[in-house]
Amino acid sequence: KQWYQRRVAITAGTNEQIDFVCNTIKKDPNLQDGYNAMGFSQGGQFLRGLAQRCPQPPMKQLISIGGQHQGVYGFPHCPGSWFVCKEVDRLLNLGAYTDYVQSHLVQAQYWHDPLDEDEYKKKSKFIAEINQEGTVKLEYKQNLMRVSNITFVMFNKDTMVVPKESEWFGFYKPGQDKELMTLQDSDLWKEDKLGLKEMDSQGRLSFLKIEADHLRVPEAFWSDEIIPRLKV
Repeated sequence: KQWYQRRVAITAGTNEQIDFVCNTIKKDPNLQDGYNAMGFSQGGQFLRGLAQRCPQPPMKQLISIGGQHQGVYGFPHCPGSWFVCKEVDRLLNLGAYTDYVQSHLVQAQYWHDPLDEDEYKKKSKFIAEINQEGTVKLEYKQNLMRVSNITFVMFNKDTMVVPKESEWFGFYKPGQDKELMTLQDSDLWKEDKLGLKEMDSQGRLSFLKIEADHLRVPEAFWSDEIIPRLKV
């Protein structure tokens, strides 16, 4: 079962997963008044995609723990089995933005190549789309702004996410892979394509940092930072 879950997390289509979850929660009578959502690693951006595309039932709180909201440009530590990780390497080497790889590898769907931003914006089937890199969908902004509060947690010693700043919506400046820019430096923020700038001005965004590697959350962090947010 664990092997199957890991394989689904690597090979199942992101958009199909979000559609499935949306249809599932719409039918759950326990969630019709709203729910809190917490996503770990790639689950962070998947849940944000859910909030943007599936406003009913309403998501109240979104907590992203190590999510890669501007995608990744590197996959140094594959968490799956040897076979699955070799398949990931093979597909990425084929070309992350080919139709085949975009359709068969989840990580390719949030692969963000700063050396070829045009190709990324045109061919990415998930992360570029929910980040409004092409056609701007007003409903994505409206739906995300319906979430009461969003918390982004970054692991400051992360060795799995490249660059780790993606966990706070940061990324490499276009055209190179050395110099970083923050969310506040990006067009996503300046043009407020997702409403994050407005939400921040209203005190509805939190950016938290953990001095640890990927998903190594200290016990005290749960009681001090996460559980109080779930009680609001």
